[in-house]
Amino acid sequence: MSEDLTGRRLGHYKIDGVLGRGGMSVMYRATDVRLGRKVALKVMGEHITGDSEFRERFVDEARNTSALDHANIVPLYDFGEVDGMLYIAMRLVDGSDLASLISEGPIAPNRAVELLGQVAEALDTLHEQGLVHLDLKPANVLVTSREASHEHVYLADFGLTRRGATGHRTSTGDFLGSPTYAAPEHLRGESVDGRTDLYALACMLFACLTGSAPYKGEVQEIIQGHLQSEPPRVTSRVVLPPAIDDVLRRGMGKTPEQRYGNCKDLVSATRNALSPLGKQGDQPPRPAPPEAPPSATQSPPSGPHPMSSGPVPPQAQPQHSPQPQPTAPPGTPPGGMAPPGTRPGAGGPGTPAGRGAPAGPPPVGAPGQPMPPGGPQGPGEPVRLRPPMPAQSASFAKKSDSTARWLVPVLAISVFTVIVVILIIAFG
Repeated sequence: MSEDLTGRRLGHYKIDGVLGRGGMSVMYRATDVRLGRKVALKVMGEHITGDSEFRERFVDEARNTSALDHANIVPLYDFGEVDGMLYIAMRLVDGSDLASLISEGPIAPNRAVELLGQVAEALDTLHEQGLVHLDLKPANVLVTSREASHEHVYLADFGLTRRGATGHRTSTGDFLGSPTYAAPEHLRGESVDGRTDLYALACMLFACLTGSAPYKGEVQEIIQGHLQSEPPRVTSRVVLPPAIDDVLRRGMGKTPEQRYGNCKDLVSATRNALSPLGKQGDQPPRPAPPEAPPSATQSPPSGPHPMSSGPVPPQAQPQHSPQPQPTAPPGTPPGGMAPPGTRPGAGGPGTPAGRGAPAGPPPVGAPGQPMPPGGPQGPGEPVRLRPPMPAQSASFAKKSDSTARWLVPVLAISVFTVIVVILIIAFG
């Protein structure tokens, strides 16, 4: 931990107090005694002063910042070294950072678009010069209303800014930056460009509209979210037009090719998606209501369905009118099963399979047959779709008339044949 320099002098800067601490530096509020103006003085931590790699990063930040001239990039005043301590003096922004605003909850959509629009302007200027910020996060976006009639934004902290190449790492391969807002290619150490910052800007937009980052949890969970998970829907957390989900899905594409071409395009698409809000966009969005469970009358999704060994829930059953089914013949055991070696409806009880009348329809519940309303019955309970038929089956009832027509001639011929046989025996 670096020593607190409050009350001391560092060159011609009188240190008034601590503004914040980071991993490699401490930010102080200080006074330039030569010019009599307040500045933000960033001093490299004593614990890493002797680390050549971090000294190089600190010097890079000073050079990168001084080379940028944009209304939304915090101006750099001075850079130097006193008593072995490196420092950067820059404008003291009287306001707060975007992280503080987000911590209070979702930001009004119109305000979020205005603030991030200024960030996009600064980033695109950076990218046009071949630089990539690589540490874009709400804490590095300073917001003030003391310098103009509207809120003004400054993009700060260019310590990781690089000219193309790959995501910056230490000599031991450790990732440098904030994984909460880091693009997949940055996390993997692959080539980066302006679209890497665009991904981080889309994550910040998500945080502004919902009050929290898109992926939460432990560091590894956050990293896996960026690498593998689809962006969560903004509309699942707050009430906003559905088109904003499409904007963020593209802005947070897993590969740079899936994203917008530049940061201003992302903000423009966001503005169009939120335009239906009108004046309502001046107020923070309301929390989204809990998603209702699927309705009991909801149609089942198309496509194959996994089979379940348990009862079919009523809402999952197709709604078909029951088809007339033949009543099981006498002798059929409970449960609708035919005796071994027989086939129901194939000529009556005891008729071997493959003989007798043509087979009836497949049993209820067979593949391709609708389930009866209420689902399959329990074990041992016969399936019944209509009142039972008379004991005599329809197939036998239809044969009774035709039998009467040929029974009399047959009996007459039989009687005649018997008489002839008796006569032959008698006179033989």
